[in-house]
Amino acid sequence: MSEPTIPSLLYGEIEEELRATLRELLRDRCGWHDVLARIDTDEAYDEGLWKAVAAELGLAGLLIPEEFGGAGAGPREVAVALEELGRAVAPVPFLASAVLATSALLACPAGAARDTALRALAEGTRTATLAVTATTWPEAGFPLSVTGAWEDGELSLTGAVTGVLAVDRAELLVLPVIVAGEPHLALVAGDAANLARGAVTSLDATRPVGQVTLDQVRARVLAGPEHAERALGHAVRYGAALLASEQLGVAEQALAEAVGYLKVRHQFGRPIGSFQALRHRAADLWSDLASARAAARYAAACLAEDSPDAAVATALAQAYCSEVAVRTAEECVQMHGGIGFTWEHPAHLYLKRAMASALLLGTADRHRATLGALVDLPPAI
Repeated sequence: MSEPTIPSLLYGEIEEELRATLRELLRDRCGWHDVLARIDTDEAYDEGLWKAVAAELGLAGLLIPEEFGGAGAGPREVAVALEELGRAVAPVPFLASAVLATSALLACPAGAARDTALRALAEGTRTATLAVTATTWPEAGFPLSVTGAWEDGELSLTGAVTGVLAVDRAELLVLPVIVAGEPHLALVAGDAANLARGAVTSLDATRPVGQVTLDQVRARVLAGPEHAERALGHAVRYGAALLASEQLGVAEQALAEAVGYLKVRHQFGRPIGSFQALRHRAADLWSDLASARAAARYAAACLAEDSPDAAVATALAQAYCSEVAVRTAEECVQMHGGIGFTWEHPAHLYLKRAMASALLLGTADRHRATLGALVDLPPAI
């Protein structure tokens, strides 16, 4: 029996070209001054930027096969896109629509509702979200908050879900529901009758969450009891694994900002970066980032190759990358001194994105517990 091979963690030529193209767009359209100006308004998402990312660059369809008008790419390319979007703290619903909702749809059986939704997402003309609480982790089980019943041959849904990513922006909702005691996935139009959406206060203003309430809302079935749980688990695991790449991008930019400041800020006639204590702190962060990059890349590579190690890689990446992102962003604020605590400086953008992301799709503690169970480690006493 041959030993399993470890996938390459290096970036390929196509991935580097994707990175360069997206970084150029974000540099022109999503500087931190632009992000700060936007979060002072009532419109959290940058619709122009999302159109450019989703439709003009075609990144909304990275995971979608070519037969539906997508790019036919894979998780490695999506991971690179998320790195760059995280680096810019971009206010776009990429994770909700192009990752979570899309991967849920792809895991559902072929059907008219699913196929039409995938084509719309690939074109960038529609935005979707997976209507689960944002803190849901891969092993959380099937949600019970929305129930459905058949009325005159149509599925009618009633219930509420809170803390949903991009629910205020989504034109399509992929919704886990319980019908006659069995799990189903349903597709609901964002403008459906008797569907109400409301805002929920979020730490990260660049990634709002909200609540959706349904009162006998018409829906179309995407997956029945034989597929629904697997499709939902697949989507949440995909989201958690690829979120690690976004957290990596946030941490890289936070460290770049900190090191840049250490080079130009002078104290006692010399750059403060020349002081040993600060140099050691920056070096420790760089080392942490190198390990985080390996973990995030391995998780994306396992998804791309449909590896049996994907669950382990996902839990490992999230358990490590979320804490590295928070720690690096905290150090960015600290190394900037007083100016790092001001609203006019971007350090708080990285810290808020890192801290909010640490709660998304399972905390580090949740993923450590999952990892321990997967590799048969006994729980800590």
